[in-house]
Amino acid sequence: MTLAMVPYLLAFLLLVVGLYAIVAKRNVIKVIVGLAILDYAVNLLLVLVGYRPSGQGAPVAPILTGGSGGASALAQRAVDPLPQALVLTSIVIGLSVTALVVALAIRLYEKYGTFDTGKMRNLRG
Repeated sequence: MTLAMVPYLLAFLLLVVGLYAIVAKRNVIKVIVGLAILDYAVNLLLVLVGYRPSGQGAPVAPILTGGSGGASALAQRAVDPLPQALVLTSIVIGLSVTALVVALAIRLYEKYGTFDTGKMRNLRG
């Protein structure tokens, strides 16, 4: 394992923590926090994919190609802008999904009086 793989492993660890919170926790608030952590992990992974250092230490931009003069120098130093645009879009979508899930959690609490999903299942009538 090289030193360049550490950010990818940490992003993957963050992804696993978020997925664990979504699957294993019974509290609705903890599930919402796990959903937010999972969203942040995916955003981080997209940013890491956009920035890949080459052997000389300069970033490599996969969608930029070398051209004439200054464009070639830019392609050698630039970072891929596509993952950054995807992350900006993902942030907006993640915020709206989080707002929707929080509103749903509030309605569930008003109806059942608890955030525990196990107790909500038992209260069905």
